[in-house]
Amino acid sequence: MPQIGQSVISLTIESPPEPMILQLVVAKCNTLPPSPPSMRCLVTGGGGFLGSHLAEALLTRGHTVAVVDDLFRGRKANMLDFKAMPDFTFVLGDCANVEKLEKAEEKMNGVDIVFHLAAINGTRYFHERPDLVIDVNIKTTETVVKFATDRGARLVFTSSPEAFGIQNEMPLGEHLDAIFPSPHDHFRHSYGASKYLGEIIVQYAVKERGLDGRIIRPFNGYGPRLMGNEHGQVTAIFLHQCQREQNITLHGDGSQTRCFTWYSDLIDGIISLGELDEGLDGSSLQGASFNIGSTDEVPIHRIAELALEVTGADVEIVMTEGHPGDSTRRVPDVSAAQEALGWSSTVDISEGMLRCWEWIQVD
Repeated sequence: MPQIGQSVISLTIESPPEPMILQLVVAKCNTLPPSPPSMRCLVTGGGGFLGSHLAEALLTRGHTVAVVDDLFRGRKANMLDFKAMPDFTFVLGDCANVEKLEKAEEKMNGVDIVFHLAAINGTRYFHERPDLVIDVNIKTTETVVKFATDRGARLVFTSSPEAFGIQNEMPLGEHLDAIFPSPHDHFRHSYGASKYLGEIIVQYAVKERGLDGRIIRPFNGYGPRLMGNEHGQVTAIFLHQCQREQNITLHGDGSQTRCFTWYSDLIDGIISLGELDEGLDGSSLQGASFNIGSTDEVPIHRIAELALEVTGADVEIVMTEGHPGDSTRRVPDVSAAQEALGWSSTVDISEGMLRCWEWIQVD
């Protein structure tokens, strides 16, 4: 067995991919029902990966959209495709500053629904700046929840499967008890704990102040606009390493599994949860929480292999020391989302990685 930090996995591609005609496949929200009457939608963190796709999809569906983002992780480039649309407004600023939210509200002449995605994410931040992760994520959520509650606006809080902590029971049900290890040895769960506490903030406002709050937990989203730098996510990191002709670096042996979910599938779920007054099965959505994600478990080393396959890069897969506290598996139970939201995952990881690579080459 190779030693961590020294091993190299060689993968031979017998026939590299033929030169591709770079045609980006843009997945639209075609699985959604017709749009309801236009709503005024405030999207926090709308300059980021998921947030920008959400803002664009909402505009396409005829809604008015205001994005508030301080661009700590977001990018103006993520909003280029829709920034000139007449019903779009961008407010640069910290979402924990209520004046920035009020400015967005003023631009739209009110607000009907708040999609709260703003947060500090990225595994390196969890370990290196847990104080910042916890402070920003909780303060921002407190501010946004109070803002929505005071205005009688609907709120969709984007939580995370990280909010479950360390789990052995799979799949992860919507109401599974969270389990967090001692922070004595590492701070891996600073982000997950902040999302868990964020859910408490939302549920308290639902039960005590009448907020129409809903919670959604996207599982391992990937697609165009995903960050591929050291603070990014694994699918984009591996593809960008191939593009730069750098070896692909695995944290640990790559046997840990995740359920990677194409971005537009996630956007469909988030929009459905925001637009529906009640579940398709007649259930109340106030205070409800849902997992949305592919149920196809994929080992991280398979993502590395796919990166080599779709890029044809002549690089190697190198094992490095793993992240302490990393979950070995993470699989969602999506039955509630299927029944109440009519949600399903439609894009498999092989097709999705190819689409990502096409986008990276034309970005």
